[in-house]
Amino acid sequence: MYKTTLTPRVSETDAVGHINNTTLPVWFEAGRNPLFELFTPDHDFAKWKMVIVKTTLEFTGQVYFGKDAEVHTWVERIGNSSLELYEELYQEGRLCAKNRAVYVNFNLAQQKSEPIPDEIRAELNRHLRVAGDGDERF
Repeated sequence: MYKTTLTPRVSETDAVGHINNTTLPVWFEAGRNPLFELFTPDHDFAKWKMVIVKTTLEFTGQVYFGKDAEVHTWVERIGNSSLELYEELYQEGRLCAKNRAVYVNFNLAQQKSEPIPDEIRAELNRHLRVAGDGDERF
């Protein structure tokens, strides 16, 4: 599992002091930075590989300004050219949101998917979600 700690900003709040619901997809994406680096180590967008094709977000609690939040990111499934992630957002030990995201290893120049290389697959396997990891009800 990858862990990323985020500090909420005032600009991410809504009119009642909660973190706005449009912010959480951005926070979950921030938790994926180690995965992006696996596929495109030099961060060159001309050679970018990770293309999102689906995301499903469920809010389970309120998130507030003034308290750090932590994103937990697991690899749930690895296909030939795609991978599915399972993610959770915690604040003060409370589960506040769950997300699933599906990415494809995509060659932008050729406009087609490519198999996930073996060395990346090996690293992804180190972060596979197993029974008991995270919330099982999602």
